[in-house]
Amino acid sequence: MKGGLTGRTLFLTLSIRTEGNINHQYLWIVFFINSSLYNMKVSQFNLFFPYEGYYVGYNSFTDSYMVLEEMLYEMYDASKKRKDFGELQEVNEQFYNNLCNAGFLVDPELNEVEQVARLSKAIDTDADDSTYELHINPTMNCNFKCWYCYETHIKDSKMDQQTISKTQMLITRILTEKQHLQKFHLGWFGGEPLLYFNKVMLPILKYAQQQCAERNIHFDSGMTSNGLLLTPQVIADCKKYGLNSFQITLDGNRERHDKVRFISEGRGSYDAIVSNIKDLARNQLRVNIRLNISPETLDGIADIAEDFSDVPAEDRAWVQFGLHKVWQEKVEMDDAIFENRLLLREKGFSVASGTMNSVVNSCYGDKRNHSVINYNGEVFKCTARDFTNANSEGQLGEQGSIQWNEKYERRMNAKFKNKPCLECPILPMCGGGCSQQALEHAHEDYCIYDFDINKKILLVKQRFFEILAESE
Repeated sequence: MKGGLTGRTLFLTLSIRTEGNINHQYLWIVFFINSSLYNMKVSQFNLFFPYEGYYVGYNSFTDSYMVLEEMLYEMYDASKKRKDFGELQEVNEQFYNNLCNAGFLVDPELNEVEQVARLSKAIDTDADDSTYELHINPTMNCNFKCWYCYETHIKDSKMDQQTISKTQMLITRILTEKQHLQKFHLGWFGGEPLLYFNKVMLPILKYAQQQCAERNIHFDSGMTSNGLLLTPQVIADCKKYGLNSFQITLDGNRERHDKVRFISEGRGSYDAIVSNIKDLARNQLRVNIRLNISPETLDGIADIAEDFSDVPAEDRAWVQFGLHKVWQEKVEMDDAIFENRLLLREKGFSVASGTMNSVVNSCYGDKRNHSVINYNGEVFKCTARDFTNANSEGQLGEQGSIQWNEKYERRMNAKFKNKPCLECPILPMCGGGCSQQALEHAHEDYCIYDFDINKKILLVKQRFFEILAESE
């Protein structure tokens, strides 16, 4: 494992992953100002693990790591067992203050779970109307049939002119009714959205960009695509009309990918997609290359790095890799995935972290200011489930209004009702997963980490190791 620590000093690492959220910073800064007035209590959200002769502590609410030599950890642990930190404050005031400042010790009257719930609600449901994210599925058809795809592909499905018009009216409604709107994001999903780029995407894309420009509202757009149909003309139109970010998937190296995604017998798609990704980067359009990880793809990551080795530094700045285990896979691959993240970084590529804060950086589907319009006018929130009528949460009305059904409010109030989550040390970073998971496990205890504390500690460890690797 890369990274190391030297000396016999207290190391304090505070991450800066608050996404500018003032509420989040304020909540944990306030309580340590008067920490000397109380016999502080240990935060519910602390985890410690040994590393190279030290003890690494993590607080999942403040997102802070603290690296302690053994003597300091023993002082902390002894005070924790006594439930009294007064003596520690007298013996080592600096250490005591660091524990308070980083959120490892909190006000004894603080309800930490309510604090997390308030933060989540502020982000997901009480946020002002400064941002709206609209996703559109032009079709549920696709030019590939990937083995892991959860969607039902509907041949010849395409958003018709009436639904295109209603979608444009919805955009106008959003831009005019949300008086404090500053940013409008338009996402494209499916199916493969590029199947109907000219007939569906372009009319809506042009309209949204124009309407935002007239109102001085920032506009951007992104697409989830397999990348095969990205011609030079499509790329030029995307750049012209504000479609500036893409997520494109590779299913391993050339040999493996072409077994999963082939155009015809004996004709794979890997080389064409890689070439299109490079064209996007040359045009300064952001690309997240999502590598779908299964046991068959792990050994080919080095080959993928080699195939992108000719991308110059100025173009690499527009490319990021993300490694994600295919959801059907039950094989434990976390360590191997982590090592391949490091490998790609060593090759000079930007790589997305393997962990994320599902509370501060919650899914767009958790937010009120978000909707998904399917090709047939049905409205959804989640893009990670099949777009069936049974999963629909509303309908696009004649004048561009959204008529939500009862599922919508159930979703918006589904989180923070699972008892195991409320007792968990990583609640502030996990949040019990997204609202979709909360809905699907309503009235039953669940844990997205299988109630396994070792899996939770591994999550915290791997993020710590990534911080060390990035600092080298």
